[in-house]
Amino acid sequence: MRAPNFWRVRSGLSAILAPLGHTYALAGTAHRRFTTPWRAPVAVICVGNLVAGGAGKTPIAIAVGAILQDKGKEVHFLSRGYGGGLPGPVRVDPDVHTAKQVGDEPLLLGRVASTWIAKNKVAGAKAALSNGAEILVMDDGFQNPSLSKTLSFLVVDGGYGFGNERVMPAGPLREPLSVGVSRADAVILMGADTTGVSDAIRRIDPDKPLFDARLAPLSSAQRYVGTKVLAFAGIGRPEKFFHTLRNLGCDIATTRAFPDHYDYTPDDIATLAETAADLNATLMTTAKDFQRVPEDARPLIEVLDVVVEWRNPDAIESMLSAVLS
Repeated sequence: MRAPNFWRVRSGLSAILAPLGHTYALAGTAHRRFTTPWRAPVAVICVGNLVAGGAGKTPIAIAVGAILQDKGKEVHFLSRGYGGGLPGPVRVDPDVHTAKQVGDEPLLLGRVASTWIAKNKVAGAKAALSNGAEILVMDDGFQNPSLSKTLSFLVVDGGYGFGNERVMPAGPLREPLSVGVSRADAVILMGADTTGVSDAIRRIDPDKPLFDARLAPLSSAQRYVGTKVLAFAGIGRPEKFFHTLRNLGCDIATTRAFPDHYDYTPDDIATLAETAADLNATLMTTAKDFQRVPEDARPLIEVLDVVVEWRNPDAIESMLSAVLS
């Protein structure tokens, strides 16, 4: 799915759909109100967002997990396994499982720490605990009330923000903005704030902690500076990837955007590779997309690896340390 353009602005169509958004919001509120969450015997840190589509949750979850690992904790990730067919609980093995089985994001998480996919969050948490988890980091699940959270982060894309601030299907929000922000312990702003995210947060809660972060290419990506590339991506905001390549200094010959979590076929990659050859360009994509590329085609593709950079790393470490203590 690709977010429709009218989700960005208040329009006639979004106004027509607004009553459906209100109904969706009420259903979510009722679900949370009448669900008794299970409380795990260890801290549970949730990394979620308020809008449909990519905001950078998985890189933030990985970064949070790395901080906790540095503090000596046995971190286990918990994911729904979106796009995968296995219901779980299943412990992800990146060398065995495929994106069709467990989803693309858990394969990335599984290379950092033990990762469990489970449609049932409580079952996934209990499986992780029985296998030695000392702290759980949830990639998504902010709107899921079944598992009690010790600390909840909301990740917001500074270039997209909250769109028209209406609830689906009238806008991109999964729940009303004020409701979601009030439940979060902190907001993580990914990238430059060009959409007024900070102002929106301060309007709702002037004291809400707000952390600035960005995705930056690893130092090894310097080898791509000046390289002519055909860039393709099937993520929530493909233009973010293309922008990162331009900032790195790549020569973008052309781009191809696919729907989020798109399952690439051999014919897709063959077509992309043929176009890249005609342009004398290198075929390049994201680490997340690479998980959904047929294995036989992977030698044809270069991957841009990125890492989260915090503007104030001491602040995020202090909040996490408080949870551990």
